[in-house]
Amino acid sequence: MAYRFTVQNHIYRFDDLKTVLAKASPFRSGDALAGLAADSHEERIAAQFVLADLPLRTFLQEAIIPYETDEVTRLIIDTHDPNAFAPVAHLTVGDFRNWLLTDVADPQMLRQIRRGLTPEMVAAVSKLMRNQDLIAVAQKCEVVTRFRSTVGQAGRLAVRLQPNHPTDDPKGIAASIIDGLLYGCGDAMIGINPATDSPVAVARLLDMLDTIREKWAIPTQSCVLSHLTTTLKIIAKAPVDLVFQSITGTEQANQSFGINLGMLHEAHQAATALQRGTVGHQVMYFETGQGSALSANAHHGVDQQTCEVRAYAVARQFDPFLINSVVGFIGPEYLYNGKQIIRAALEDHCCGKLMGLPMGMDVCYTNHADADQDDMDSLMTLLGVAGCNFIMGVPGGDDIMLNYQSTSFHDALYLRRVLQKKPAPEFENWLIRQEIMSESGQRLPIHHHHNLLH
Repeated sequence: MAYRFTVQNHIYRFDDLKTVLAKASPFRSGDALAGLAADSHEERIAAQFVLADLPLRTFLQEAIIPYETDEVTRLIIDTHDPNAFAPVAHLTVGDFRNWLLTDVADPQMLRQIRRGLTPEMVAAVSKLMRNQDLIAVAQKCEVVTRFRSTVGQAGRLAVRLQPNHPTDDPKGIAASIIDGLLYGCGDAMIGINPATDSPVAVARLLDMLDTIREKWAIPTQSCVLSHLTTTLKIIAKAPVDLVFQSITGTEQANQSFGINLGMLHEAHQAATALQRGTVGHQVMYFETGQGSALSANAHHGVDQQTCEVRAYAVARQFDPFLINSVVGFIGPEYLYNGKQIIRAALEDHCCGKLMGLPMGMDVCYTNHADADQDDMDSLMTLLGVAGCNFIMGVPGGDDIMLNYQSTSFHDALYLRRVLQKKPAPEFENWLIRQEIMSESGQRLPIHHHHNLLH
């Protein structure tokens, strides 16, 4: 179905719904690379006017990627809950944006409608929001998950301790873990990106992580971010807490990652059966990122932000413990500068939360992007205000294995301090017992004889 908007005798014509979505998007380099971006500011505004007047029901009637050819589309349509949709079913996209900013859309109401929202509806409304809208709406969405720690409660901010090493050297990894723990990081999880994906190497890292966790009775969970197939090979004999996988928003793009929905279901069942959690049993960890479907040439003419939110429908199906966008990691071909990275991160966080996901963020950039640490400081602070579930903790903020810039242990300390955020409750109690943190939340001086150092 074609859409039109007329202003001063000029007719803007959009061939179909996915074109409206693409042209209405705030500018980003990836959409320009794909030939999907609006040709002018005027065309972008015209598309946003069209989008604002579209009934939300439109997205249930017109699939942007055909139902018959894409299993992600089938998942979106087949799992849509009309009862959850009912409170907002009469709204246009513009009305929905206004409604989300009212007090009627309180945390309880936002929980009630989650399963009634398709990713295309959520992507659409985010395109009409300014940055403060994205922050205000996300801040109202509380999504709490549990394994050995409880993540996502209001007033708390968790950290994934990321002790990567270019050769998977156990001593280097252990040193980073201890350093991070002494700064109060690790309550979201301790997660290693392995330098090699071999089952033997991954199992060795998992054994090391589990030994450290058990030795000091740390109430957290571990993960080695190997490919899902590698994890399945060792899951019966290695201490697997969380199963990791990168996902995206189209069947073809997920195939390029070597996965499909059936494989994710198998992994979810296998990890759940282990029953390794103590306060809960959510076992999946997903990473996403705007531009992943485009980089695989599998975006089907859909803009990168809408593709990203479709990935959240995949994640939602498997009730993850954690999910985060690696927002600036894919590179400037997709998000060129600090301004685009900040906007994309706020979109991802808000859209994920609206869909009911425990959204975190890797606040990051690559060294060839037009971005710097000041941009990341701003973004990290904005996400903290928005209620982000977790961020990354990387030694010095510089990942020496993946060669990109992220957030440091010190950054997490800063964010908790200025926003008066606490760690996950179980982890907070552990930090107090270990005399790493006081009951008032202050980091205590670490003496050379501290038991974590021996």
